Order: sequence, then C-alpha cells, then structure tokens
Amino acid sequence: MSKQKMYICIDLKSFYASVECVERGLDPMTTNLVVADMSRTEKTICLAITPSMKAMGIHNRCRIFEIPKHVDYIAAVPRMQLYIDYAAEIYSIYLHYIAKEDIHVYSIDEAFMDVTDYLNLYHMTAKELGQRIISDIYEKLGIRATCGIGTNLYLTKIALDISAKHSPDFIGELTEESYQKTLWNHKPLTDFWRIGPGTANRLARYGITTMGELAHADEEMLYRIFGIDAELLIDHAWGRESTTIADIKNYRPQSNSITSGQVLACENGFEDGKLIVKEMMDLLCLDLVAKNLVTKSVTLHIGYDNHYQAAPAHGTVSLDTETNADILLIPAIEKLYEEIVSPEMGIKRVNISCNKVTPEECYQYSFFTDAAELEKNRKIQKAVINIKGKFGKNAILKGMNLEEHGTTIERNSQIGGHRSGV
Repeated sequence: MSKQKMYICIDLKSFYASVECVERGLDPMTTNLVVADMSRTEKTICLAITPSMKAMGIHNRCRIFEIPKHVDYIAAVPRMQLYIDYAAEIYSIYLHYIAKEDIHVYSIDEAFMDVTDYLNLYHMTAKELGQRIISDIYEKLGIRATCGIGTNLYLTKIALDISAKHSPDFIGELTEESYQKTLWNHKPLTDFWRIGPGTANRLARYGITTMGELAHADEEMLYRIFGIDAELLIDHAWGRESTTIADIKNYRPQSNSITSGQVLACENGFEDGKLIVKEMMDLLCLDLVAKNLVTKSVTLHIGYDNHYQAAPAHGTVSLDTETNADILLIPAIEKLYEEIVSPEMGIKRVNISCNKVTPEECYQYSFFTDAAELEKNRKIQKAVINIKGKFGKNAILKGMNLEEHGTTIERNSQIGGHRSGV
C-alpha cells in the first residue's frame, strides 16, 4: 500500500506590498500601502495592497480610482527586481528543508512542497514543518506567510485559499473527509480553485451552489454541460486530485510557443500600433535566436480600446519555412497587421505568438529564401544579442525604437510589464 501523501503550500501575504513595507521599516499589517505606478492613469491596477487596506474592504487588484478618497496611503512604485530578489531568498529557505525536486513554484509568492518523505526525517507533523518554514521567512526577511496542508495538491490549495483565512494561526489543513465535512456547504463557489464566475453561473442555473450539491449532481448532466472538464469538477467536488508534483515536473507539452504581449498606456492609432507590433516581433526574433528556436507561423491579436465595443482583431500568418530571421518575420507580421486591423479604431492591447517552435537544427532552407542573406542576418542577430548581454538591453537599438510612440526602450527596463526598480 502506497504511503499517504502530504503536501504544504506557502503563500506570501500581500507579497509586493509587504516587501515595500519591510524596506521602509513599516509593519505591513498596520500600514496602508499600495504598489502601483502612479505616473500612469487613475485606471492603473494596484499590483498589491497591504492587509490593513484589505480589512477596509478594498480589493487586492483594485484600480487607483476605486480606493476611497478618505483613505490615506503610501504609493510605492513597483520594483520587480527587488521582489524577485526577495522571492529567491525565500526559495533558498525552502531548500533548507525540501529538495528542489519536491518543490513546485506556482507563482512568485506561492509554492507547493511534497513533504511526504520529510516528516519522519524531521520528526515533525506537516503543520509543525509548515509553521517552522513560515517562521523562518518572517525572522529572516520580515515577510508574513500563510500555509495550506493537504493530502493532495487540490486540498492543499483549498486549505490555503479558504481554511487558512479563518484560522488564528493562518494555517489550514484538509483531508478528503474534513473537506467534505467543513466545506461542502461553503459559499460562494468562486472561492474554490478553478471555479470562476462563468462556471459558477452555469452551475447555478441547475440549482448547484455548493460543492456538496456538485458532488451529488447527475454526472451525465455535468458532462453534457462541461464536456471533459466535468471530470475535474466532479473529482474536486469530492476533494480528489491524482496529479502529483512529480507529474508536474515530468510534464512535457506536445507543442511549444513563445509569446509577447502588452497593454498600452494609452490608445494608439493605426500607424503607431503597427510600429509597436514590429518592435515586439523584432524582440521575439532575438528571443528565438537566443534559444536556438524557429517558427513557421505567427499569430497576432489586437485589442481595441474598450469604448469602441468592438471584437478584437485576430489572425495567423504562415511562412514558407521555419525561421527566426527578423527580415522574414517582421514583414510577415506587418502585412498581417495591415490585413486584419481597422484603421478607424484605437489600439490598446497587443499579443503576438510564435507557434509550434522547434529546435533550429531541425529546419531546412526554403527554395524561396536566400540562404546567404539569412546567414548574414543570423550573424547580425547573434551580435546584437551578445552586445545586449554585455551592456544592457538598450545598448543597441534600431531606428524604429527611437520613434515617438515606440515602446521598446521603456519595456527593456521593465520586468513583466512593470518597472524593475533598477
């Protein structure tokens, strides 16, 4: 009989906001602080707010204008590199207790750990080990954390998201039995992982508003409504989950893609949008070359400003051969842009995806391309990558990057679309 699995999940409370408070010598639990770039519009989303502001009923991912006017708070400009540095320090604390093979980093502020084989080693319960780790994080870095404990990954996540919030020590623990006993009547359903408003509304049409009702619902009906996704809903309703951290580590997707996207600070016209698309494609080409990958098709998705109430422009262009050459991909994406984007509407969102990327050594030159020209272009791209690697991303630029509405120079100083703080 296989050993009962035990997992813990550590979540760093209001991580970005807590880091900013620690850096200022302030208590995140009592200080009103938001992490947001105030140089943007009032519609800017706060990346994080402190627990004291959440206690006022302010939502974590609120926009600046949604914060009540009577609330005084500190506004901290995002410093993404600083948060990454803190996250790396916290990961090193995890490694004091758990091998990296048994850790799955779910996000910058959340990590799952398979502690099954460590409890006897440390002569601890899962709760004691979780408490030790979150105490270490607080003592060394001043960051508070919560902990979920479960007999599978799903229960661990639910213990973190729901049970820990109502626990005086911010530690939640669930088994299938306790999950069914304590959370089958919990509302709203959207508190549960992977159940968004759309899924909850569809279930409500059939009188299903709790996990207990979902567990006992007619399975044939659920499969008619949700198709194959019903299987996951049913398992989770009963508190079941078969996926392990080892499964996650061993997963290899059938196909890969490389994507780039940005939400523009303001509405952009047709020509300015085209410039931004060309810049983004240029950077994606360099990324492909650096990773020795090629693609044969590129997808472009353009979102218009919300006041137009228009469907996004979406299209894919295929090339004659797999490539990572900017002299082929930039003209291709420019032509696609001109074909699918409306010149009458302002652009607010841009996403580009290089589809089904494959290793460079697997492709062959097309009869329709000049091999010598492509090889020359490749050497130029490699040289650009080397210069950027030594002297910074803005050490070498193209003429289009210097145009008024170009975004590359600013984006090169960002991490994840936010200021790096460096």
